[in-house]
Amino acid sequence: MARWERVAETDEVAEGGRKSVEVDETPALLLHLDGAYYCIEDVCTHDGQPLTDGPVAEGQITCPRHGARFNLATGAPTCMPATEPVRTFAVALRDDGVYACAD
Repeated sequence: MARWERVAETDEVAEGGRKSVEVDETPALLLHLDGAYYCIEDVCTHDGQPLTDGPVAEGQITCPRHGARFNLATGAPTCMPATEPVRTFAVALRDDGVYACAD
């Protein structure tokens, strides 16, 4: 059964912001963009480097090391050198916080 974990206060991650979190004991990155929250595993599947400080544009995050890009909603790679997706986590906004779930 899926387990939802509270990862942030409702006002903790401003629009356009991000926060390093842990979901199911996995380092993850919570992002708040265009009114929606996204949560992805904080690792580039190309070389295992963190995506933490990667630039975000057009619903994608770019690995700061080699430029691989990933779709924030699906985790799908959208630019080489990555060919494998990053893991994504479901996100829910509740009265008492932002929750993420590892399915």
